[in-house]
Amino acid sequence: MKIIIRGKNIEATEALKKYAEKKISKIDKYFSVDTEAQVTMSVERGIHKVEVTAGINGLILRAEEATDDMYASIDQVVDKLERQISKYKTRINRKARQQGAKRPAAGRQAAAEDEYDDELAVVKNKRFVIKPMTVEEAILQMNLLGHDFFVFANAENNDEFNVVYRRKDGKYGLIEPTLK
Repeated sequence: MKIIIRGKNIEATEALKKYAEKKISKIDKYFSVDTEAQVTMSVERGIHKVEVTAGINGLILRAEEATDDMYASIDQVVDKLERQISKYKTRINRKARQQGAKRPAAGRQAAAEDEYDDELAVVKNKRFVIKPMTVEEAILQMNLLGHDFFVFANAENNDEFNVVYRRKDGKYGLIEPTLK
């Protein structure tokens, strides 16, 4: 696994880099292909934040954690990544079984798969009319509704579907989907 570590508002010491590499390389055992992970460590107002992004088999895993201690943040972000990988592997195994591949499921794994199915169940379906509007109008509409995101047809961009969302830092983000 290739791990790229960078610091933001902090100098990533050699000890910190080695610890992060040791912990994050644990996720490499889950995949047969060579992977790359980008690790960003930052400190803001005494909060130590670690963000990890790894591209594996066309899947992008991303996790971030913030605590009072950089080492604790690294540990927690690795735990979060391992949970994501477990969900991914469960989904792959379930698809393989549905396509006729036979794999014996252990009791614990079967329980995890049932829990995963419950997580992905759609509990509400909503339809609404999409009106072309600017990004600023979409942000205002989102705030009026009290939502964290809003889907709209962007009047400034050929009425393509876009999503505005509220970021953790209170600012706004815009998602402009494109096809490969």
